[in-house]
Amino acid sequence: MKGKIYGVGVGPGDPELMSLKAVRLIRENNVIAVPGKEPKESVAYRIAAASVPEIAQKELVGIYMPMLRDRKLIEEEHRKGAAALEKLLDRGENVVYLTLGDPTVYCTFSYLQHILEADGYNVELVPGVPSFCAAAARLNLPLAEWDEPIHIIPAVHRTDSKLDLPGTYVLMKSASHMAEIKKLLAESGRDVSAVENCGMESEKIYRSADEIPDDAGYFSLIVAKEPHD
Repeated sequence: MKGKIYGVGVGPGDPELMSLKAVRLIRENNVIAVPGKEPKESVAYRIAAASVPEIAQKELVGIYMPMLRDRKLIEEEHRKGAAALEKLLDRGENVVYLTLGDPTVYCTFSYLQHILEADGYNVELVPGVPSFCAAAARLNLPLAEWDEPIHIIPAVHRTDSKLDLPGTYVLMKSASHMAEIKKLLAESGRDVSAVENCGMESEKIYRSADEIPDDAGYFSLIVAKEPHD
C-alpha cells in the first residue's frame, strides 16, 4: 500500500495559529517533509516545532524548492522533489509536508501536488490561516465589509497594474519590487498598511506606504483599502 501525503498549512508565523488537525497529523505520522535543504532551518519547521516539540524526533526530509526564473530548471527541481516524496510514499509511509500559511494560496507545494497526483498518489490539503487574514487581524482591519470585493495580487508580477477596482487590495510577494509597489500605492490614493514577518519575533507593522522600507523582507504583506468618508 502506498502512503498518503498531506499538504499541511502551519499558518503565517504564530505557532498558536496552527490548527488542531495540523498538530494531530504531525503527532500521528513519522515522516515530516518541509521546503528547504535543511529541514530544521525551515520557517515552517520552526513554527511547527514551537507547538509540537516532538517533531524533532520524526524523520525529517528537506525538499529543495528554489526560486528560479528559468522555468525548465525549476520544473526539474520540482520533479526531483516529487521523486523524493514518492520514494517515501512507495514504502508505505504517510508524509506530512509543512508549508507556510495555507497550501491553496500561492504555495510551492502546489507544484509538487500536480506531479504527485498525475503519478497516481493520494494528496490531501489541510488548510492553515492565510497570511493576509493574519496580517489584517494584526492590523485590526476588516478586509471587506458588506459587498466589498477583495483582490489578492502577487505584486511582484503586477507592478504595472493600476489599483483602480473597488474594494480592498492585498499585495503579496512585494518585497523584491517594493519601491515600484510604493509608487503604485501612492498613485492609488488608498489607505495603506503592511505587516512584515507577521506573527514572528521580527514582526514589524507599517501604517502608511511611506513607512514601508524599500528593503522590506520577503514575508511582507500590504493591505490597501479605499478611504472611507
